[in-house]
Amino acid sequence: MTTLAPAPTAHVTRRTVVASPPTAVFAVLTDPREHAALDGSGLVERLADGPDRLTGGATFTMRMRGYTTVNTVVEYVPDALVAWRHTGRHVWRWELAAVPGGTEVRGTFDYSAKRGRRLVELMGFPRRAGRALDGTLAVLQQRFA
Repeated sequence: MTTLAPAPTAHVTRRTVVASPPTAVFAVLTDPREHAALDGSGLVERLADGPDRLTGGATFTMRMRGYTTVNTVVEYVPDALVAWRHTGRHVWRWELAAVPGGTEVRGTFDYSAKRGRRLVELMGFPRRAGRALDGTLAVLQQRFA
């Protein structure tokens, strides 16, 4: 009998609890004008084009440090989930759940759809994405403290 090895993980997830209800946190995450202030990577400069509020299927363009990227909302559940696919095929996902004292916020960098995943890993993108998620979660905690 042959046993298959488990598929390698192609995502990085971080979580924290924020002292605010899911509706308030979701409102900030779905306002693309807020993304630069929330960004833990230091790469997001500003919204270049897009709606005031992200909803399912919305497209928005962000001015990044040195480049511009187009993103499309690919997952959307009001007050619980928003995820957008970046031009580079990876997905940034934000999941919210009410917990005692506020909201558990789970941020995920999902690169399972990227071509050359091994190269992505060798270039350190998952490690940097983890640091960016940590930074964004810290900003959210401070904003709602």
